[in-house]
Amino acid sequence: MIETKGYATHDDKAKFVPFDFSRRDLGPHDILMDIQYCGICHSDIHQAKNEWQNSMYPMVPGHEIVGRVTQIGDAVTKFKVDDTAGIGCFVDSCRECEYCKAGTEQFCVKQAAWTYNCTEMDRVTPTFGGYAKHYVVDEAYALKIKADKDLSGVAPLLCAGITTYSPLRRFKVGEGSKVGVVGLGGLGHMAVKLAASMGAEVTVFSTSPSKEQDARKLGAHNFVVTRDPENLAPLTGTYDFILDTVSANHDVNQYLDLLKVNGAMVVVGVPTEPLQVVSFKLIMGNRILAGSGIGGIRETQEMLDYCAEHNITSDVEVIPITNIEEAYDRTIKSDVRYRFVIDMESLQA
Repeated sequence: MIETKGYATHDDKAKFVPFDFSRRDLGPHDILMDIQYCGICHSDIHQAKNEWQNSMYPMVPGHEIVGRVTQIGDAVTKFKVDDTAGIGCFVDSCRECEYCKAGTEQFCVKQAAWTYNCTEMDRVTPTFGGYAKHYVVDEAYALKIKADKDLSGVAPLLCAGITTYSPLRRFKVGEGSKVGVVGLGGLGHMAVKLAASMGAEVTVFSTSPSKEQDARKLGAHNFVVTRDPENLAPLTGTYDFILDTVSANHDVNQYLDLLKVNGAMVVVGVPTEPLQVVSFKLIMGNRILAGSGIGGIRETQEMLDYCAEHNITSDVEVIPITNIEEAYDRTIKSDVRYRFVIDMESLQA
């Protein structure tokens, strides 16, 4: 076993303390990563606080991981020592079901092995995430990262990037598309950058007038303050696609009205309360209301390559590992532009 260190919470109070634990020894297809940066995703907060009622403790969160490959198994061909690699939301799957074979391993019928708060596919060995020094992962579930990029800004692409890229591609957003992005947080700011880079005309919908300048810097062409319903009325029936990134409880019906006939709205945020949908808003415009999660390994690599080509990274605030709890509090208050990332150099050996 490979001894390592991380920060863990032991209950739903989400108080983090140093935690010593072990990673498995390298198998023939495994790589060992020295983690350099790990992003803080809002889902980390939900899991740490057991807000989804499925948390396993002790928990080391983190699924936006980048680092240096320091050791490889005898049969590894995808990586060599000193390469830069990434790990996203899952680290294994059954590899045999229709979804795994199709490259959508996140929908594995036997359930993918999530990067933390889960078990390996043996359903016994717990997985611990990226708030740690090291990770051992099968090369097939690791991503290749271009080392010349700002790795702190690359880390959130492993979740926030793919979560927004996947639905944009699925609904064929491109040149001339009219796209709305609801919310300008960790997910929303990535959606703006990506949609704008694809040639779309992008509008940000936000409750915070103070975010307009940032939205335009990120690539948005328009900004609408949603606290006043009169701002939305002239936009009825004008959007091809809307991406809802908000995790706070909110009314989605006001955005469904903005879609064209056959337009689509995709939800990627996870409010704590169920959405209430007026059926006629879908029926009368032949509109689509859909959800989207992450992407498979193939699509995630495609996204990373796309972002490298278009020089897209997340806007981040880098913190030491001792500041996790403060970062959680500030994330809940939307007091971050736009993603916290932990510098693992701050985790002393």
